Amino acid sequence: MSHPDSFKCRKTLDVDGKPYVYFDLQEAERNGLAGASRLPFSMKVILENLLRNEDGRTVKADDIRAVANWVEDRGTAGHEIAYRPARVLMQDFTGVPAVVDLAAMRDATRQLGADPTKINPLVPVDLVIDHSVMVDFFGQADSFKKNVDAEYGRNGERYTFLRWGSEAFENFRVVPPGTGICHQVNLEYLAQTVWTKEENGETIAYPDTLVGTDSHTTMVNGLSVLGWGVGGIEAEAAMLGQPVSMLIPEVIGFRVEGKLPEGTTATDLVLTVTQMLRKKGVVGKFVEFYGPGLSNLTLEDQATIANMAPEYGATCGFFPVDKDTISYLEATGRDKQRVALVEAYSRAQGMYRDETSTDPVFTDTLSLDLSTVVPSLAGPKRPQDRVALTDVSTAFAAALPELQGNRAKAPSTDEARFVSEGATGAFEGPAVTRYAVEGAEHGIADGDVVIAAITSCTNTSNPNVLVAAGLVARKAHALGLKVKPWVKTSLAPGSQIVTEYLEKADLQKDLDAMGFNLVGYGCTTCIGNSGPLPEAISEAIAKNDLVACSVLSGNRNFEGRVNPDVRANWLASPPLVVAYAIAGSLFVDITKDALGKDQNGNDVFLKDIWPTTQEIAEIVRKTVTRDLFVERYSDVFKGDEHWQKIEVSGGLTYDWDDRSTYVQNPPYFEGMTMDPVPVEDIHGARVLALLLDSITTDHISPAGSIKANGPAGDYLVSHQVRPVDFNSYGARRGNHQVMMRGTFANIRIKNQMLDGIEGGMTKHFPGGEVMPIYDAAMKYQAETVPLVVFAGKEYGTGSSRDWAAKGTVLLGVRAVIAQSFERIHRSNLVGMGVVPFLFEEGTSWQTLGLKGDEIVTIEGLTTIQPRQKMEAKIERADGTVTMVPLLCRIDTLDELEYFRHGGILQYVLRRLAA
Repeated sequence: MSHPDSFKCRKTLDVDGKPYVYFDLQEAERNGLAGASRLPFSMKVILENLLRNEDGRTVKADDIRAVANWVEDRGTAGHEIAYRPARVLMQDFTGVPAVVDLAAMRDATRQLGADPTKINPLVPVDLVIDHSVMVDFFGQADSFKKNVDAEYGRNGERYTFLRWGSEAFENFRVVPPGTGICHQVNLEYLAQTVWTKEENGETIAYPDTLVGTDSHTTMVNGLSVLGWGVGGIEAEAAMLGQPVSMLIPEVIGFRVEGKLPEGTTATDLVLTVTQMLRKKGVVGKFVEFYGPGLSNLTLEDQATIANMAPEYGATCGFFPVDKDTISYLEATGRDKQRVALVEAYSRAQGMYRDETSTDPVFTDTLSLDLSTVVPSLAGPKRPQDRVALTDVSTAFAAALPELQGNRAKAPSTDEARFVSEGATGAFEGPAVTRYAVEGAEHGIADGDVVIAAITSCTNTSNPNVLVAAGLVARKAHALGLKVKPWVKTSLAPGSQIVTEYLEKADLQKDLDAMGFNLVGYGCTTCIGNSGPLPEAISEAIAKNDLVACSVLSGNRNFEGRVNPDVRANWLASPPLVVAYAIAGSLFVDITKDALGKDQNGNDVFLKDIWPTTQEIAEIVRKTVTRDLFVERYSDVFKGDEHWQKIEVSGGLTYDWDDRSTYVQNPPYFEGMTMDPVPVEDIHGARVLALLLDSITTDHISPAGSIKANGPAGDYLVSHQVRPVDFNSYGARRGNHQVMMRGTFANIRIKNQMLDGIEGGMTKHFPGGEVMPIYDAAMKYQAETVPLVVFAGKEYGTGSSRDWAAKGTVLLGVRAVIAQSFERIHRSNLVGMGVVPFLFEEGTSWQTLGLKGDEIVTIEGLTTIQPRQKMEAKIERADGTVTMVPLLCRIDTLDELEYFRHGGILQYVLRRLAA
């Protein structure tokens, strides 16, 4: 890449006698970039990225000036830039389809007569297998071993494919199953804060940056690494050397002061921050934390806050480098020279925060005094719906009628008060009816906690909250308290480090005694891998249409996500997860009611088993040590005996197996030519679905368990797969046949074309016949009828699921017309060649009175420009026609190129093959 260096800032930094080339922001400011030193720290990272990658084509001097001008326009100018992250992080759910696409691109390159070796990641890619372990076994000493055995039994085809990929592609590493969650492995090992590469005999130093195929990639912002989640589609483009096209963002400053009060946790803090920022409205914006209170947060606390950026809607939640960053890098076993480089580089670049730093300029600010944070949960359906712990039981009682749906009126809040009789017994009181559970002495009722899971990268990376959970278990166990018999308990840490320090502190045996045995290392309950409930419990819930609850230390609690039997999901800190497992019901006010009785028959309250901050800190200091990290991460890519036994076939190109139900060659490149075919307008499209607000990617993309009675289940059965072996949609993301059949098939999605029917159904017109969405889409495809989807606000919130876009396009949807889009899903739609359109403010499909039987035409796609105003012609069943103004949300010229090529993969493939 030629480098004009318009601002003459290429300098050398000496660190302990070793020279590093870097692009000096302070020098660039002296040479024309006035105001650079006043930028937010996150924007300094962006500025350095453009200075280093200036090539006169994708990055011009004017782009660099536009970033420096940020201090004047505060990110409101809408200037497009090409940003190049240092690396890409993937988990296996999203990583498998990315490697499938790479393998398919190698095949397609060969068919186009080009060299398949050209298809390799051009930037470093780490794929961590962390999304496949399920909680089939729990509450026993051998749960971990049994779950690992089951994981390899289910995922043999996928793991063989990933092992092939790790050997076939350059610049591509795989962290085997059973190691940890990608975000925690990233925080504890992969991330470097300052990255280096060798080029022309020199070592170049620059900020560590990344994009990841999981929305919680943002967790590493706590370590001052700028990173965020993108769809698999964008990640694939980034790893193939395409810049991430983005608009210079607004940056909201979040000022932190004071100190957390005794008895509160980082989880309580992050739920408070999430609620505040959702209310503020930060979608598509950076959030950067500043202020004196940062000095009272551990780096793990910062990572906990950064982790939940998708839940508060921001692109990222960034923390600048300070003394805690340096201490954390040292404590987690990073190379000493690297740690010295991080401090020297950050100071040289004006990227180091200390007590003397002046606050940067921000687009807007808000502030929080940490001393006002109170213990909290969030639920029953959204992570931003924080409820103070003191109000949880009344909030649940108030939400119950809606959660019950068509069932009889719920008891009032007053009626719903009752006490727990004994540590094992049922609850008494006329308000809550307990229903028999076959073969059990206990019954089950609305509000019962049937899943209590210490899980998820958000909290398991934070020793303070995990040690707190261990101490709650220790004190409860010593008093003779037990977990209620209807609760499925699990502990799924984000890395093996957690097990090491819990065992070192002798806390694991207390967690085991309370049923929180190790079940696996990976994303479990938080992504719907909670495994089935015991059959008798599941049957009693279904038979009596009960509102069962989960309490988990995760970051997501959307409807239908955690477990198909569970309607209300509550996010809580790990110690509160243990407390609710003992209480057994959301109707218990654990701030006032007894959790149970001790050996002598005395009531035990939460305050009796809650640890002090000092108790927690002493154990963390003693047990979380540098040598733990050095030892555990010394051989991180080796894997266990299962991984090492996998045999790989195929060389440069993959040896596809037509019988595989896990990995199939996708149809994106079928019949592809070197030149793109011109785009066609949308004529005579039918409506596939009419959807309301907050349709998440969980609603659109197949996730969780596969139902036997549906298109995906039918396909698997027809391929001789027994329902017991269906596995999850996530595990089958490498097979487009399964995934397109599960698109829009979520059990809780409500297509408003059908009165009150839940699940992935629609009407096929002109006849109006009701059928599964997949079947209707295939029928329309056979009739060569294009499709559109109408939706409300915040379409595509949630995880960065590429299949939400891939499935949409494979069903034949040409456009999605909504009131607003979540950032990642909008760009993924464009990346697959689907046009996102916005209604004008104040217009929706409801105000237009649409029923779903209309015919839609959108012309002008052949000459479309970014953010162009257009019109949809809507023809109703009675023959009347309405012209509806729309805004095209293809935002940038790069996105327009992707769209014209039929998608980003086709665009990249043509470039590389040429």
